[in-house]
Amino acid sequence: MLMNKSLSARASARVQPFRSAKAPVLRRPRSAVAEMQATSTSYELDPDNASILVCGGGGVALSVTRKLKDMGSWVWMMQRTDVRKAEIEKMMAFVPRGDALNKDDVQKVMDGIEEVDAVVCTLGGSVADPRVDSEGNINIIEAAIKKGVKKFILVTSVGCGNSKDAPGEKVYNVLKPVLVEKDKAEERLKAAGAAGNFQYVIIRPGGLVSEPATGKAILTEDASASGMIAREDVATLVCKALFSKKADGKVLTAIDLSRTPGAPERAVFQL
Repeated sequence: MLMNKSLSARASARVQPFRSAKAPVLRRPRSAVAEMQATSTSYELDPDNASILVCGGGGVALSVTRKLKDMGSWVWMMQRTDVRKAEIEKMMAFVPRGDALNKDDVQKVMDGIEEVDAVVCTLGGSVADPRVDSEGNINIIEAAIKKGVKKFILVTSVGCGNSKDAPGEKVYNVLKPVLVEKDKAEERLKAAGAAGNFQYVIIRPGGLVSEPATGKAILTEDASASGMIAREDVATLVCKALFSKKADGKVLTAIDLSRTPGAPERAVFQL
């Protein structure tokens, strides 16, 4: 039986952990203003009432989850293990268990949420095992298509696609196994967008650092741009792009010129 859509149900649902696909599917109430349109070309995302699935276990995903919760969104953060479960639940977010490399897991997570308005995917593997960069991301994209998601943000990396030359030959060659796999996920997402499945944004951060945010990071359509950027700043830009229609269908580089002395100025993409 589905849970009631009353405000009291919303309040209680915010503090209860995600159980499993066998548990009641979690609903969230909607105001008339927040009603989502049926097509990917016409939609509204109200940050105070959106249902968002975040996929990723690193610092960017955690920061995105925290920021979205602060904005009032309903947030599910899929995790392969329970290592960060307590930390995420303290943010009042749900923690569905699932391995992105397992299609059944991903589908179970999607099925366990009544509606998923948007997905933010920051999954990344390693040079030794980059499968999640393609297979994992693509599994989430395919499940999002079936779910009827309105918007999908994929966080990849500088060096993907037409930004191949941006990090320099030496850096590209080191990261090539990962970047090649991320390219595959980007292409699948673009194809889904072209087919009208949903709106999408691809954000390619430069070199990630765990230092405090500067608040000076930018998005640019300049595929030759490269540089460093704090994970917290990436998360801020991701959240802004999520709720801006100006970013729809765009492939954007995220860098912080203040962390790259001497770097040339880049045209800033205004959200």
